[in-house]
Amino acid sequence: MKKTIIYTILIFGAIMFLYPFLLMITASIAPENEISKLTLLPSSISLNSYKQVFSKVPMGRAFINSLIVSSTITLGVLVFGSMVGYALSRLEFKGRNLVFYIIIFTMTLPFQITLIPQYIIMVKLGWVDTYLALIVPYLMNALGIIMFRQYFKAIPQDLIDAARIDGCGELRIIFRILWPNALPALVTVGIITFMGSWNEVLWPLIVIRDQNLMTMPQMVTLFVLGGRSEGQLGLKLASAVSLALPIAIAYMFFQKYFIQSIASTGIKG
Repeated sequence: MKKTIIYTILIFGAIMFLYPFLLMITASIAPENEISKLTLLPSSISLNSYKQVFSKVPMGRAFINSLIVSSTITLGVLVFGSMVGYALSRLEFKGRNLVFYIIIFTMTLPFQITLIPQYIIMVKLGWVDTYLALIVPYLMNALGIIMFRQYFKAIPQDLIDAARIDGCGELRIIFRILWPNALPALVTVGIITFMGSWNEVLWPLIVIRDQNLMTMPQMVTLFVLGGRSEGQLGLKLASAVSLALPIAIAYMFFQKYFIQSIASTGIKG
């Protein structure tokens, strides 16, 4: 009886979570006059909303921009985050714990606090309206550092000592020894970072004005709020689906590693 109640609650929660997303997808391919009926089974299927979206704004170019920015940021976070995480977990140096606590503290700071200083730096460096303004500020990620630190702590020290005896340097230990043994952590940090950078909209709105450099969230926001959608709900939903679908597909492929890492990565001293 208890198991039945638990499964009933879980199924109800899953339906509550999936229904808005499924409704968004079906409404984007439904005739405009049926969208307000909130039905999951439209009378006919039409891709007209998607055709109009892609004809009104360069969504293809925005997709490429988002892919370039998100992939570069993810790669940077994996490389630099694993290096810092390794230093904090395996190397002995004065102030190591203080550095770790400072990194944790930075996670409590709202992004808006550093918004203006970061923008001033971008202007001084001449990076406004360039990929550098979108990528460089996000190459270090506190959550990624913490997750790598915790995961590397779970790897036996004997493995690292054996690598050092064989003549491996610290960088080779990270990328040739630890990375193959930290695949769940790599995938988890990669997914979280990619999702965060893919969905980022406020910072691109501030530093990018050239339409050819705009990312998908920025393009969708300007499309929906800037009047190009002409108040048609179907166009707005089609642009939202175009933005959300790549992330949903990526998560479907890597969810096993994501769940495994979340389950195995705890806070160790």
